[in-house]
Amino acid sequence: MAYLLDAIDKKILEILQEDATIPNIELAEKVCLSPSPCSRRVKNLNEQGFIKRAVTLLEPEKVGLPVSVFIQVTLNHQVKKELQDFESVIGQWPEVMECYLMTGDFDYLLRVVVPNLQAYQEFLDKKLTELPGIDHIKSSFSLKQVRYRTELPLDQLLEK
Repeated sequence: MAYLLDAIDKKILEILQEDATIPNIELAEKVCLSPSPCSRRVKNLNEQGFIKRAVTLLEPEKVGLPVSVFIQVTLNHQVKKELQDFESVIGQWPEVMECYLMTGDFDYLLRVVVPNLQAYQEFLDKKLTELPGIDHIKSSFSLKQVRYRTELPLDQLLEK
């Protein structure tokens, strides 16, 4: 049976997306519940899979990773085994922050973070170009981050 969210659940999710470290008492106040029912709702949202995990977001420049590179990768053949092999290897590299299987002119879009251009060159030379089955790589460097969000829009949750 599907778990149906109400307006309070939606508000809890919105608040937790902004600050997962908010104390339950403060969260309860913000959603107009007492602490016990609020805690039960959060537990239920976790158990139902609405909350994937709680993390701390770091400032890339402060930790020495100011360069973001978007990489389009095209494989020689788009067969299941080669796709799985590529995804398995890419998933082990800490520089790869995001990887998406795409439709269109290329197969994968990666977002990689590195400290500088030399580190990116090493990433290309020692990792990415060493993978078998790659036909084409196109890199684009981010000049400025205009918008970065981790909070998903939730307005559609209550629309029926």
